This record gives sequence, structure tokens and C-alpha cells, in this order.
Amino acid sequence: MRKLLSMRKRYEEFWALKDISFEVHMAEALGIIGHNGAGKSTILKLLSRITTPSSGEIMINGRLSALIEVGSGFHPELTGRENVYLNGSILGMMRREISDKLDSIVDFAELRQFIDTPVKRYSSGMYVRLGFSIAAHLDPDILLLDEVLAVGDAAFQRKCIERITDLKKNGTTIVFISHDLKAVQQLCDRVILLKNGRIEADGDPNETIDLYRNSSTQLSSQSTDGFAQEPSREAVVTSLNFYDENGNECLSFETGKPMKAALNYRVDKPLRDVVFEVQFYSQEGRLRSFFTSETLGGTIDVEPGQGSIVFDCASVGLWPGMYFIDAGIRNRLAPYGIDIDWRRRCLAVRIDYDRHLRDTFYMPYICRHSPPPILAHEWPQRSTITQHFS
Repeated sequence: MRKLLSMRKRYEEFWALKDISFEVHMAEALGIIGHNGAGKSTILKLLSRITTPSSGEIMINGRLSALIEVGSGFHPELTGRENVYLNGSILGMMRREISDKLDSIVDFAELRQFIDTPVKRYSSGMYVRLGFSIAAHLDPDILLLDEVLAVGDAAFQRKCIERITDLKKNGTTIVFISHDLKAVQQLCDRVILLKNGRIEADGDPNETIDLYRNSSTQLSSQSTDGFAQEPSREAVVTSLNFYDENGNECLSFETGKPMKAALNYRVDKPLRDVVFEVQFYSQEGRLRSFFTSETLGGTIDVEPGQGSIVFDCASVGLWPGMYFIDAGIRNRLAPYGIDIDWRRRCLAVRIDYDRHLRDTFYMPYICRHSPPPILAHEWPQRSTITQHFS
């Protein structure tokens, strides 16, 4: 009976990529962006020869290296030094080349004191710093990068961007896939927007990123079952900042470690009973956790002017991965989707693994509201990562 029923099944053919054609010239930095499932990672797998195309051809002229996952190939029982040789070999470097660059790799990762310690004793931040440092010292003609800049703190992220910029200046051709639109805008000469496996746009980074942001807003509006409408904008979110346990602005955290989110806003007319929220979405578009000012109890009334709200999370409980952030202001009694102001997918945050925490999604936090905006000097900072809105 099962065999007979299986004969009735019909399978629909699905193409991850269809009619894709583009060229990348020498010393050019190409960014590829798009929603989850658009086909971005499939392109990198094809270019790196992990997957072969069903039709068509790929022509590559030059030595190619791909960095698809930072730290892939590390052995936990080996020391940092031993893993430099192992991982460097996996990425295509010769032993003599690795030896010549060893000091530079260790200094870049800022791990001189721990280089002879087994990597199983590294924190997640140390782990990814070493992995990126090895990759950053490759000298390929073509470098493929897939979501590799969300590593370490703000200072190390800046150093990563500077290193990739130097590679580009030295003539390396770069294909860069990331949800970090600020990094794409900063690094790339040209950006391709993918949608449903096809090229939606190909051109100027600013124009293509604006098109992607507009399509993200439309997609989010369509997912609210028809209740969504244009925000009233009687109050607006002006910026959103994330801070680690030391008060440094960053977009990378570990499970089990503290996180702080500061949402600044501007109010144009008196509003009664408003709610501020910061939501965390997985790469599949599922809501995984959120901060809300409703935990304060009672109601929040705001007057014209500027203000801020801070969410203190004592222990990040999200499973490791990339999370996309929604932030906004709504009236507590308004129907879902009718907002005062809402910023969809305005930031991306990376959560790294902490071996002492297991699979839990609840994030305990406290919340406080203060009319003046949060000022930069309230937390010691090594750099600034602020997303401003207009």
C-alpha cells in the first residue's frame, strides 16, 4: 500500500539559482545581499567548487580561497599554534608560508599569551579571532567571504575591515556575502541583490541597499495578515545601540553573558500608554526572543522631546547564530501591526557559543526608562557602532 501511495506523489522542481550571470573584475569588491533563502550561500558554494552547477559554466582566473565559516577545521585538543598550521593548510597555505606569517597571525588575533593553550579552553571570542586572523593572512587572487565580519568586539571588527580593505588595495578580488549592510556599503564597489534565486538588482551599493531595505519593509508588512499600515511617526526611533558587560558597543555576544540594548527616540506630540520593543529574529525569520517595556508595569506616557529606554539582559539565552533586530514604538492597546514607529531588520547581532550554557531561549533582563537620551559617555567605549534612522 505504501508503494502504491508513493507512486501518486508529485515532486515540484526547485531551483536555488536560476538564470544567474555576472562578472567580477580584478581588484573589484562585489557584495551579494538578499533575504534568507535567496541563494547567496549557494553562489559561494558554486564559486568555491563545493557544488557543481546543474547548467552553465563558471570561469575563474586566479588563485581562489573561500572563508565560509570562521574557525572551521579547528581541532579542540590542539593548541592555538598547532591549529594555525592545520587551519592554514586547509585554506591552501604552504607550511613555510604559515611559518613566515605565524607572528603576524598571532599578533593580529591578540592571542600571544594563549597561543600554546588548547583551543578547547578558548572563549568563543578568542576562537573566532584566531580563525579570522588565519584567513586574513591568505594571499589569494580571489577571496570569497560569507558572514565573517561579525566576530569579536567592535575594535576587532574594525581591524578585520581594515585588513580586507588592504587586500582589496593590493589587487585581491573579493566576493562578500553579509547581512551587515554597513560593512557591505563600506567595502564593496558593486552590490548584487538576489531575490528567489534571481538577480533583482546589480549596481551602485547605496541604490541596491536602499532597494533591499524597501523590499524588507514590504515583506515584513505582508507578514502581518493585513493589519499593517504606515506608522504614524508621532514618535520615532532615532538610534539603537548594543553594549557588552564592559559597556563597550558591539554586535557580538556570548550565550550566558550580559547584554544591554539602548533605544533612543524622539517624540513630536504627547502620547499615552506606549510600549518600546526590541525583537530578535532568526535567519529563518522566526521570532526567537524580545525585550519589551511592558515589564516595567503600569503605563508609559511620553511628552514631546527626546528620551531613551535601556534593556539590561543579565544572561543571553539565545542559541549561537545570526539574529536580525526589529525595534519600535507602539501603542499598547492598538491592534498588532499598527505602530507609532517600527524599524524592521535594522541591525544584525551575532551570538557565539559558551560551553557552559545549553539550549535555552529565555533572556532574563530588567528595564528602566529615562527621559533624557542615552549619551555616549555613559559607557566606556573603544569605538562607536550606532545605527541612526531618519
